[in-house]
Amino acid sequence: MIHYKSSEEVQKIRESADILGRAHGEVAKNIREGVKTSFLDKIAEEFIRDHGAVPSFKGYNGFPASLCISVNEVVVHGFPSEYELKDGDIISVDCGVFHQGFHSDSAYTYPVGEVSPSVLALLKATRDSLYLGIEQAISGNRVGDIGHAIQKFVEAKGYTVVRELVGHGLGKSLHEGPEVPNYGKKGSGPLLKEGMVIAIEPMINLGTRNIVQERDGWTIRTADRKPSAHYEHTVAIFEDRTEVLTTHKYIEENIKF
Repeated sequence: MIHYKSSEEVQKIRESADILGRAHGEVAKNIREGVKTSFLDKIAEEFIRDHGAVPSFKGYNGFPASLCISVNEVVVHGFPSEYELKDGDIISVDCGVFHQGFHSDSAYTYPVGEVSPSVLALLKATRDSLYLGIEQAISGNRVGDIGHAIQKFVEAKGYTVVRELVGHGLGKSLHEGPEVPNYGKKGSGPLLKEGMVIAIEPMINLGTRNIVQERDGWTIRTADRKPSAHYEHTVAIFEDRTEVLTTHKYIEENIKF
């Protein structure tokens, strides 16, 4: 079901998203070789709780952490662990914040140390595709316009789009309607209208689009173990504009590539 938000509800999501963006910034400061991914999770949880909010993911359907941390071939939903980041890794950090009754959700994939040019190109293309999708997230368009823009762009570069995992509406619940695939046909899917708040999150693979789920019931990785990238923003649709509620500003103050 799609829940349309009032301007007051969008403002609450905007405030949740501000805490989320700054939590991402604190994590970004600590992404480097030798750091345990469990340490990054601790930083995020402490920051979120210190600002009067709750990590959206912790305890969600039994998920054990505040961050989904997905390294290299892991697409999404990886667990923080005692793994120490290594030169050449990429790490996707996905985080949600629950504040004043509303969720926000965003993700960013980082290079660690010296990453191969082909993998850096994957990261750039995935990040660029997120904004191309956002450009189509306007009142009067349809959900398929978002996915079509993402798919057309990344497939032209030789990458593949994960099909089984999609973006989503969000608000009082972390996952609401509509589903927002990263592939599709122009003019297809639910109509985008004022009051909709959606998370757009391309998950793009260097190799095959096929994925497998690990035995922990959460971790999703590429079938061929080639790298995958993931970027995400929460956006609100108004009659005359679309606003990106989440921000990567605090991340990009700390990391450049």
